[in-house]
Amino acid sequence: MKYTPTSIDTEQQVMSRNNFLEIENLVKSYPTPDKGNFVVLDGVNLSISEDEFISVIGHSGCGKSTLLKIVAGLETATSGSVRLDGKEIRKPGAERMMVFQNYSLLPWLTVRENIRLAVDEVLKNATRAEKISIVNEHLAMVNLTPAADKYPDEISGGMKQRVGIARALAIRPKMLLMDEPFGALDALTRGKLQRQVLDIWENNRQAVMMITHDVDEAIYMSDRIVLMTNGPAANIGEILEVPFDHPRDRSAMRNSKEYFELRNYALNFLDKYFTQNE
Repeated sequence: MKYTPTSIDTEQQVMSRNNFLEIENLVKSYPTPDKGNFVVLDGVNLSISEDEFISVIGHSGCGKSTLLKIVAGLETATSGSVRLDGKEIRKPGAERMMVFQNYSLLPWLTVRENIRLAVDEVLKNATRAEKISIVNEHLAMVNLTPAADKYPDEISGGMKQRVGIARALAIRPKMLLMDEPFGALDALTRGKLQRQVLDIWENNRQAVMMITHDVDEAIYMSDRIVLMTNGPAANIGEILEVPFDHPRDRSAMRNSKEYFELRNYALNFLDKYFTQNE
């Protein structure tokens, strides 16, 4: 049996979803010296529910990271709108936290202090005892309590990424934005951290938007997979529903026919656009 997408009509999905995050007719372009505007994203429509895990996949240059930065408020759209919980996104905000591939830790602060800095900055009205409790809770959440007083250059890449995740979650955002968070890790560490992040998400159920190049990662972690067409003027080509309930068993999923049908469908989509670019 061949995999068939539940829906590929992205405009219809914008209207039918619980519109916690709404992206409508989004266009992003940059001026160039001699060729007019360079269009990165052209008419993107997407809606994400408040407890949904979405992955965005596409070839390099398709505007995945640009889309994430617009949702984060780090860049602005040329036209169209992006709203979170009914409010227009125009700048960064504590309700949306980013986890970067390169960790973005301050090397002169310990693990505990890196997390505490974010808590101090955002949760200004919390008492000292409450802040200490929040930091300790999130250190434990990512199994970093024994390393709390180490500096970034004293811990592994996987541990650094866990610090970044704990820091983002500690300020209790409504939405977590992850830009290839496991891309710099070895396969074993990546698999363990994927499971850990999924466990945290299954317990908290907040909106997550993750950029990845890894189809297997997207299937394992996501509720839906957004497949981007190639740039310039990239758009959403298809949106695939992942037909597995949470909590997920990686081994059981990979032994199922549905897993390989979905995986092959996504890879065929990407291969089609790779071939078109040659």
